[in-house]
Amino acid sequence: MARIIDPGRLSVRLVLERPVEVPDGQGGVTRSFSALASLWACIEPVVAKADEAAGALPVTVTHRIWLRWRDDLAGGMRLRKGARLFVIRTFRDPDEARRHTLCDCEEIKS
Repeated sequence: MARIIDPGRLSVRLVLERPVEVPDGQGGVTRSFSALASLWACIEPVVAKADEAAGALPVTVTHRIWLRWRDDLAGGMRLRKGARLFVIRTFRDPDEARRHTLCDCEEIKS
């Protein structure tokens, strides 16, 4: 059974962004993002993992982000909180009641 989230915990303002691809004139595309909606969310840090790669130590930080239920999410979307970016890796309706959407996100450096 999915956890019930207190609506008062949706206290972080995020911007939902969708990818926009424009032909670059050389057979490829240039990807940018446009704002789709401003919404309230709850961000829960999950794990920070460091992996050594080519002498560097990149850190991957993942989060669970709770939103009010949405049916317009798609692959490639992201959430923004100021300069912080959260790429949506997966999303689901945790209790299939259309109350909340739970997004598994990875924070990336902008």
